[in-house]
Amino acid sequence: MDMNNVNIEEIVKQVLAGMSGNAPAPSKAAPAPSTGSIPKTARVAMLTALEHYDIKEFPIPPVGDDDILVKVEGCGICGTDAHEFKRDPFSLIPVALGHEGTGEIVAMGKNVKTDTAGKPVKIGDKVVTCMIFKDDPDITMYDLNKKNVGGADVYGLLPDDDIHLNGWFSDYIYIRGGSFGSTFFNVSDLDLDSRILIEPSAVLVHAVERAKTTGILRFNSRVVVQGCGPIGLICIAVLRTMGIENICAVDGEQKRLDFAKRMGASMTVNFKDHKGIEALAGAVKDAFGGHLADFAFQCTGSPVAHSNIYKFIRNGGGLCELGFFINGGDATINPHFDICSKEITTVGSWVYTLRDYATTFDFLKRAKGIGLPMSDLITDRFPLEEINEAHKTNLAMTGLKIAIINK
Repeated sequence: MDMNNVNIEEIVKQVLAGMSGNAPAPSKAAPAPSTGSIPKTARVAMLTALEHYDIKEFPIPPVGDDDILVKVEGCGICGTDAHEFKRDPFSLIPVALGHEGTGEIVAMGKNVKTDTAGKPVKIGDKVVTCMIFKDDPDITMYDLNKKNVGGADVYGLLPDDDIHLNGWFSDYIYIRGGSFGSTFFNVSDLDLDSRILIEPSAVLVHAVERAKTTGILRFNSRVVVQGCGPIGLICIAVLRTMGIENICAVDGEQKRLDFAKRMGASMTVNFKDHKGIEALAGAVKDAFGGHLADFAFQCTGSPVAHSNIYKFIRNGGGLCELGFFINGGDATINPHFDICSKEITTVGSWVYTLRDYATTFDFLKRAKGIGLPMSDLITDRFPLEEINEAHKTNLAMTGLKIAIINK
C-alpha cells in the first residue's frame, strides 16, 4: 500500500471528530446490496467456560449507515486466545473470540466509502480489522510512536453484548462505525493465508521498528532470535525481508529450528544440547564465529529465557523484549553484569500501531516475493464446529499456527 499519496492526517481527524460517548445501537437502515444472500442468523463460537466453546446462533442485526457486515473466511488462533481459553485472564467469559480474522464485505452502510487508510471499499472486498479507537484521540494513523493498540479494544476481545457478532470465530462479524471507533483495512490484494497472518506479523513489524530506534540494528548486524514459535519465526522473516542475513535462532524443538532455517535463519542452536547458561551462550557465540550478538529478540514469554538472553549480547548491543503479552512472572537478572557494565540498550514491544498494520501488508508481499514459506506457518486448519479441538491442538504445540477456516 502506498501511504505517501494518502492524506492520512485529514482522514483520521475526520474520524476522530465523531468519536465520543458510547456506541449507538445499529440503525434500522436496510443493508446495502450484497454479492449473495445474507442469512437471518449467524453461528458464533462462544467461549462459555474454561476450555469450552459452544456454537451458538444469533440473529444478524440490520446494518446501520456507518456499519459493515463481513462474511468470515478464516481466523488464526493466537496465544492470547490460548490464555483466554485456559484461564480467562481478562474476565470476559462468555465471549466471542478471534482477532486474527479476515473476510468479505457482504453489506455496508451508505456512509462507508473508504477504509482507515483512505482506500476505497465496496461490497466483495476483503478486509481485516485493527484497533477500536473508542474515545481515545491519542491513537492515530499518522504518528508512528504515539500509541499502540494497548490503549484500545479489538474485535475478538470485546465483552459480549446484544449484537454478539464481535469476534472472528464466527460466520459473520459486525464492524460498527461511528463513535464506536472501528478501524479496518481493504486487503483484497492478499491471499487468504497472508490475510490470516496480518495480525501476528504486525506484532513483529512493530517490534523491529522499536528495535530500529536503538540505532544498533543494521544490515550487517548479528541477530539472535530466542523462541521459534509463530512469533519468533515471523520475526526472522521480517529481519530477512529487511536484508539482515546473520540470524541465529534459539529454541528447544528441532522441528521449529528447521523451520527457522527455511524462514531465513543462517544458523540454529538447540538449548537442550547445552547444559547451563554459560554453555548455551558459548554455543551462540560459536554460531557467530566467536562473536556475541549485536542485537537480540526475546520471543518466548518465559522469564527464564529473558534472564538468559543478556548473556548472548555483546557489550553495547541491543535487546527487544516482546514475549510477554500478559504477566508471565518475574525474571531474575543482574543489573550490573547484564545491563550496566555491558551498556545494553533495551526496548519493549507490545502489539502494534495502526501504521504498523499498513506496513505489514507490504512485508507479506515482500516475504512472498523472496520465497519465504509464510503460508506453511499455518500447519492445521479446522472448521468452526471443531473449534474446541483446534484450541487443544494449539495448546499441544504439535504444529505452528492453527487456523479456523470457514467453508
